[in-house]
Amino acid sequence: MMGLHPIQFLYSILQWILDTLLSPTPPPPNAHLSRPRIAIIGAGLTGVSSASHCVGHGFDVTIFEAGDEKSLGGIWSKVNNTSGLQIHSIMYRFHPSVRWSAGYPDRQQIVSQITQLWKRYGLQERTKFNTRVTSVTQDKQGRWIINDPSNGRFDGVMAAVGSCGDPKMPQMPGQEDFKGEVYHSSRLDGKTAQGKKVLIIGGGASAVEALEFVVHTGAKLTSVLARSEKWIIPRNVFVDTLLAFNIFGQETIFSWIPESLLRIFFYRDLDDLAPQSEGLFTETPMVNSDIFHQIRAGKAEWLRGDILGFTETGIRFNHRSKGVPKGGPGRESVVEGDMVIMATGFSRPSLAFLPDDVFKEPYAPPNWYLQVFPPEHMSICANNCTYVNAIGTVGNYHIGIYTRLLLMFLVDPLARPQEKWMKRWIDMTKTIKSCAPTGAFDFFTYSELMYWFVFCIVINPFRWKWAPFVLSGVGSALPMRVVKREDSIRNGLGSKRYRHE
Repeated sequence: MMGLHPIQFLYSILQWILDTLLSPTPPPPNAHLSRPRIAIIGAGLTGVSSASHCVGHGFDVTIFEAGDEKSLGGIWSKVNNTSGLQIHSIMYRFHPSVRWSAGYPDRQQIVSQITQLWKRYGLQERTKFNTRVTSVTQDKQGRWIINDPSNGRFDGVMAAVGSCGDPKMPQMPGQEDFKGEVYHSSRLDGKTAQGKKVLIIGGGASAVEALEFVVHTGAKLTSVLARSEKWIIPRNVFVDTLLAFNIFGQETIFSWIPESLLRIFFYRDLDDLAPQSEGLFTETPMVNSDIFHQIRAGKAEWLRGDILGFTETGIRFNHRSKGVPKGGPGRESVVEGDMVIMATGFSRPSLAFLPDDVFKEPYAPPNWYLQVFPPEHMSICANNCTYVNAIGTVGNYHIGIYTRLLLMFLVDPLARPQEKWMKRWIDMTKTIKSCAPTGAFDFFTYSELMYWFVFCIVINPFRWKWAPFVLSGVGSALPMRVVKREDSIRNGLGSKRYRHE
């Protein structure tokens, strides 16, 4: 049997160390877990990871999933088998116990890791499939009811429905006249582009999925029809990490440096494809190294413009010059193709099941405390649901940090943020990012997110004891003992904050 590559071997050792040091211990079968009790809405990557952290630290959970067991894994259970990570898996460690066997795992390995995590922490008995959540309300004691009291009462709610729901498949003028095939970018299993001219409508993350398919199946020519200008960055862990180090989470006077370096060393002779007016730190970039290789090899082309409609043989397209806004003047032509792939993304899952007061302006999502806690209810955490644009990853350590922050708020009265201070932090962040071309919470970087976490801990001395637990998952016993002593001093009775039902 061939041995592992040295780098892969070292990566395996690193993953073993992280698992050993940071993974909470799975509860024994049929364990009676304590309060606080958490309702987790969604059995995707975020929901399963959050639930495993909760039960691993001894707290009870129930996962509510609208779909059946085949929906386990969320969006990863719905995309093509040719889909995979565009970022390196070291940036996609959604739980310390994850063990990747490749730098860029495919969809099947990702779903397998989610399923293994679900089983390792005994979440089968704590998951209710085919249970769509339509309402989250409070009883007179302030505990949360999911749909109706028959599902129990909960001390906290973790909304984990993600940011990708059902595929968006727009109907365009003349589409019924097209003689070729039309598919959504997430519905390509069993299809082939062998020897075909493929037209990809869209230039975002879904276009990456479509490009993986056409490269894998050997298309003759691929034309990407992009309406908006979007930065493309290389599939390189060092470059992606460096870009995420912009702690300001916005365009700065130094943004021209990484933008120029990308133009010189990555775009090179294709500099015309780089955005002219859109800054790098304004929207989630497209992570792909193949498209430029395909263009230089004459197997692909990137066209900037507007979709006017279908013809029998292709797409009527308005070619716009660099810098001309959407819908602006251009040259109209028909881009011919045999297959059209709608890389038009997914609809965002609704958070309408949450209480109405969390949507009041100016503190409606994503303008929440740390972007995920509505100021009116610190016991609700919308983990990975309010994300708009970022440079970083939705599947990394922040899932556990957000979960442990929620647990800290629930078990420690002195560590809880008050509504007025949550709103002041939101206002402060808006002021700091007032010069950003986007909203304060419409774009962030991963280093900015880490700064938010550290600030949250440092600003309140009663949270200092929780720092190792919140930031790494280590050492919950000591702060819990301190909380009990604080409760005893505060009320003179030593009574427990939470009782078992």
